[in-house]
Amino acid sequence: MALAEADWLAELDPDGADRGFDPGSRPDAVWILHAMYEWESGPTRTTHQDLRRSLLEAGMVEPNVVGGIDVDAWGVIETGGQVGRSQHPGQGWRRLRWHELAQRLGEPVVAEGEQPCFRSLAGAHPDGSWPASVEPPAEGSLDREGWSRLVELLLQWAPMGAATPCLAYLSPGHSPDDQARVLAGPLGAAAALYDHDFGDGSPANLWPVDRAWVTWSDWDLWGTKVSGPSDLVEAVLADSGLEAVRLPWC
Repeated sequence: MALAEADWLAELDPDGADRGFDPGSRPDAVWILHAMYEWESGPTRTTHQDLRRSLLEAGMVEPNVVGGIDVDAWGVIETGGQVGRSQHPGQGWRRLRWHELAQRLGEPVVAEGEQPCFRSLAGAHPDGSWPASVEPPAEGSLDREGWSRLVELLLQWAPMGAATPCLAYLSPGHSPDDQARVLAGPLGAAAALYDHDFGDGSPANLWPVDRAWVTWSDWDLWGTKVSGPSDLVEAVLADSGLEAVRLPWC
């Protein structure tokens, strides 16, 4: 499918080709917050960076060398976060809602004027590294369970259901070969995009051919935006499987 199919999105966000296009509000919008998880046994003060340093000193892991540079020696911090695909870590972990952590910290879920990103919930990672007891939100993609649930919701909402013809934009930031792509297919196949060979989780943008709604997973953000009619936005907000917020400023 020709990249020109995404030109209308580029007109809305001329700088979005590398990371995904912000569709704005159409006429409403909601942010789905990427999932994070916490040990069922409770929080700890030990950070992911503390663990990384201990393992390096014990010779239990190799230094992270990129392009001939030892990034550990350069002081690059192990945040504990992931980029792209993520999912529930399994036994011993529980879903930690942003609202729960924000209440614990006495902070807003997302600060006014900000998007969901590495600056969010700063009290949980003041030095850049999260507690080892927390798996923070992944950048650039909804968690696997969140993407599947969003697709299920869209299937229920779309008049044509699974047969709804859709397009997906895979940005260079999401692609292992740094190439942008536009894919075409029915909404019923959208869940499988999560494991597409040339993607890394939820696509940068997904929309039906009638452009009734658009999803946006920016490569640098911890939230996925859904823009469309207010009844769709309300459905996302009301879905117990998703954690979503309206951010009027973005």
